[in-house]
Amino acid sequence: MKVKIKFLGGAKTVTGSRYLLEIDHTKILIDCGLFQGLKELRNRNWESFPVSPSEIDAVVLTHAHIDHTGYLPKLVKEGFRGPIYCTNPTIELTKILLLDSGKLQEEEASFAQKKGYSRHQKPEPLYKTEDAERVFPLLQGVAMEERIEIFPHVKITFFPAGHILGAAILKITIQGKNQEKKIVFSGDLGRYQDPLFNPPCRVPFADVLILESTYGNRLQKNHKPEDELARAIRETYRKGGVSIIPAFAVGRTQLLLYYLHYLIQKEKIPSIPIYVDSPMAIDVTKLYKEFAHYHRLGAMIEESEANPFFHKLLHYYSSQESSISLNQIRGDAIIISASGMATGGRIVHHLYNRLPNEQDSFIFVGYQAEGTRGRKLLDGDTTSRMYGIDVPVKASVYYIDGMSAHADQHELMEWCEGFVSKPKVTFLVHGEEEASSVLSEKLKEEMHWNTIVPEYLESFELFDGI
Repeated sequence: MKVKIKFLGGAKTVTGSRYLLEIDHTKILIDCGLFQGLKELRNRNWESFPVSPSEIDAVVLTHAHIDHTGYLPKLVKEGFRGPIYCTNPTIELTKILLLDSGKLQEEEASFAQKKGYSRHQKPEPLYKTEDAERVFPLLQGVAMEERIEIFPHVKITFFPAGHILGAAILKITIQGKNQEKKIVFSGDLGRYQDPLFNPPCRVPFADVLILESTYGNRLQKNHKPEDELARAIRETYRKGGVSIIPAFAVGRTQLLLYYLHYLIQKEKIPSIPIYVDSPMAIDVTKLYKEFAHYHRLGAMIEESEANPFFHKLLHYYSSQESSISLNQIRGDAIIISASGMATGGRIVHHLYNRLPNEQDSFIFVGYQAEGTRGRKLLDGDTTSRMYGIDVPVKASVYYIDGMSAHADQHELMEWCEGFVSKPKVTFLVHGEEEASSVLSEKLKEEMHWNTIVPEYLESFELFDGI
């Protein structure tokens, strides 16, 4: 039995996670993400998929974020018909995210044509909502820590990864004629002190490890990010402005709601209205009650006075009309809107309307990938281009460290120390080149691991004759 891996994404970048595992003639795709950020990366979404989608036998998802699931509609559109395995919360989150992704791409193509700022005479979306819906029948739920056989001699098990609702570490067990081999994909690992989720589960054995390295070169020194968040909100409040927080609808918005509720209760920020301007975030938040045993807030959700997701200061805005009405608010409010890197979605119209306002502020609370609007604002751009217009940046821009859902360097090393014996080889993925390289060297020097930072489309033979 021969086993190979090919890195179709997530190599020297935090986006487009796609890893093709070939076990003899069986092809399994681990994650199927969309490339985001830099234009040269986004262009890969439009290129022919490196392997014919109809030849892929199954997809396995570690979690629902778009950089891990967002290419699925295109894969199905181009001929993939196999099962897609993931945890049960990931099924529900993936449905929400893919519908939103399809809708956004349709809207952006339509708007580009209307305003004439596309180079193409008739801009087309990568896929539509109807393509997203074709993915749903293929999704197959697997319980956390349940071991199932997906092909003869190939079994998968999901273990809790923290990070977001339903996120999993994936173990693939391959039974050859002579021996058994274990391949572990870390997925995206969560924090060790996350208020919503338990720390990532430790896995004792792996012959091959594919390890995320988003913060492979960074320590998140701020262990009380809520204090920095409170300071930014108080400063904006004193100026009579509105605090706008770009936040992903899955995970980050719920963490923010937890912190904001806590800060109001402790009188660390004023009791002002909080507007969640994201239909997707509303749908996601409901899942926290449905899948209460996947997170740490079960008891709080049962008590109305303690529930951070439903209280008198919190307002959920679903319709486009209600979203636009928020432009009329001049001060004393907090608006949470997606996307978290300010690349698309409703946050763009808030940026367009409020970046020129000196009294308002934008508070970034998560990783901003290279090339995204969020990264450019944090890097000090004085204008931001949207809707074909250069908008002046006069609002205050804050970054709150320590609110990322990704393990930092110390936590990644701590998780790796959980292995009873070191993997024969570890591939560093899902990190910008410097982050992956720094973590690679640290694992070599301190733990004497054999590490590799793969290139895009690079292939490796993992086993032969097992």
